[in-house]
Amino acid sequence: MAMGTPQSLDLSGRVALVTGGSRGIGLSIAAGLLDAGASVVFTGRDQGHLDAARGTLSAGEGRGARVHAARADVGKEKEAAGAVAAAIDRFGGLDILVNNAGVGLFADVADMDAAAWHQVIDTNLSGVFFCCHAAIPAMRQRGGGWIVNISSLAGSNPFKSAAAYCASKAGLNAFSEALMLEVRYDNIRVSCVAPGSVATGFMRGGGGQDDWKLAPEDIAQVVLDLIAHPARSLPSRVEIRPSKPVKR
Repeated sequence: MAMGTPQSLDLSGRVALVTGGSRGIGLSIAAGLLDAGASVVFTGRDQGHLDAARGTLSAGEGRGARVHAARADVGKEKEAAGAVAAAIDRFGGLDILVNNAGVGLFADVADMDAAAWHQVIDTNLSGVFFCCHAAIPAMRQRGGGWIVNISSLAGSNPFKSAAAYCASKAGLNAFSEALMLEVRYDNIRVSCVAPGSVATGFMRGGGGQDDWKLAPEDIAQVVLDLIAHPARSLPSRVEIRPSKPVKR
């Protein structure tokens, strides 16, 4: 899980909330933020995964006191607000919000039921709104902050049997751009990261060789680089993809 934390990045005294942080991309992002000195609250829905992740993230002198696991389904407004409140109550404020929690349920539109549609949209899009809505006032109190939304190349490159997922990510892209324009003068920097294939087992058919795919640490590196970026400029959207995908 090690990565190259930018040498200029010192997040001591900063507080971060990473949704969907118990596995995969979110876990790598939480680890990178901890390596940079931040205090980190991370969310997940499965208590077993949360406990395992907390053990992993706490390894190392002094890290345990800077890590807190919060069980939350961010697709539910009260639970999303509760995760933000947990960060503020535990560590005294909030400076960084990484909206990573995501659901991928894949079926043709004619075969997808309404419950599956709502689960994808509620988590991937509404959950981001709920977290941002709760976090922005706290960031304004701190004089600014960072919001990084983890989207997908699927938001601009739709594929078959993924209408709900692609729609959620396309909506997230538009949401991120609009939010960036709203809060930029509050010194809140909003960026959207759109990865291609990542070796996390998230996508169906995740078996086989994953050597060509991005690693979760690659996405975490982008997030850290965005936070370390000079204040005079804002990379508001970053696309990252495997450099040599499997030839079809």
